[in-house]
Amino acid sequence: MKAVGIICEYNPMHNGHLYHIKKVKELYPDYAIILVMSGNFTQRGDVSLIDKWKKCDVALNYVDLVVELPFVYATQAADIFTKMSCEILKSLNVSAFVFGSESNDVEMLKQMVLIQQSADYQVKVRDYLDKGFNYPTSMSLALKDLGGTLMNKSNDLLGLGYVRGLQNSNIEVKTIKRTNDYNSLILTEKITSARSIRQALREGVDIKDYVPSIVYGNLKNIHFNDDYFDYLRYKIITDDDLSKYLGVDEGIEGKIKGEVLKANNLDDLIKRVKSKRYTYAKISRMFLHILCGFTKEEAKKTRSLEYIRVLGFNDKGQKYLKEVRDKCDIPILVKYEKGYLALDIERRVSLVYHIKEDDVIDEYKHKVIIH
Repeated sequence: MKAVGIICEYNPMHNGHLYHIKKVKELYPDYAIILVMSGNFTQRGDVSLIDKWKKCDVALNYVDLVVELPFVYATQAADIFTKMSCEILKSLNVSAFVFGSESNDVEMLKQMVLIQQSADYQVKVRDYLDKGFNYPTSMSLALKDLGGTLMNKSNDLLGLGYVRGLQNSNIEVKTIKRTNDYNSLILTEKITSARSIRQALREGVDIKDYVPSIVYGNLKNIHFNDDYFDYLRYKIITDDDLSKYLGVDEGIEGKIKGEVLKANNLDDLIKRVKSKRYTYAKISRMFLHILCGFTKEEAKKTRSLEYIRVLGFNDKGQKYLKEVRDKCDIPILVKYEKGYLALDIERRVSLVYHIKEDDVIDEYKHKVIIH
């Protein structure tokens, strides 16, 4: 059996994601569909509206196998997020990978990746960084100078990472056209951005028309970033060495300490700390790492993929898993196992995620979901 991969966050799963899956099934009708899915926290430093087990349970109505992108990779910058997601797909021996992008042009993205691997590109990026631009902007400007194409759309930038992560593999890479603005806060027709749905939920707007009915039924007791603001503020106030946490660099801890008592909520704090050099997303990730106690030392120790953790599967997914398990060069886990630092961190941050709940879901006890 062959498999096709999708890398996702599903925060929450919406009609656009169903459109993506539908297109994948049209392209690869007999393949098992494997999701590499981030868990309770996401790449932009957001809290997942519903926990990863609910996300997995929902997703298995449409796909065959769901594996976890560990927190230690899922909440880092795009280059780490994409690289480690691709490492999981390669280890699972998928034959194809499909992602959404604004350009819908894989060949163009391949050319941009070649430019990124040139010495001229590195020089250009450093020049823009020295001028005070943040890294994403410096990267986009360097690619525009050398390749003639401005790469400033979120999913195209992720696409660069996917193409780079899979360029020396036998995996066929395809993209489909995104039909909405990833960053839009406005609900638009039947297919809209996950960000606009989260904003609508915060404002008490009904989003029934924008998500599958099974997702709508699970959007109860949802989690928002501000639910954790008091915990974050306590951590910042009481910790004398914020610099040990991933993302806290260049003395920014002084500014954080100076602004934390002035801020009314997380968004306010992020905007107070944000600068030309530090993007909103980078600050969000930094605060998430402080909240969860994720240190630079832990990031160093978990650079290599040690395991693949299965969250759930159906019959087809289970069959594929049996076929690939003996060929995989790293352990495939179907339950929590001790001895893996990234998995120990996963348990810790999941406890943080559930900190306000009476019934805490412990990673150690949760079983794989079977459909």
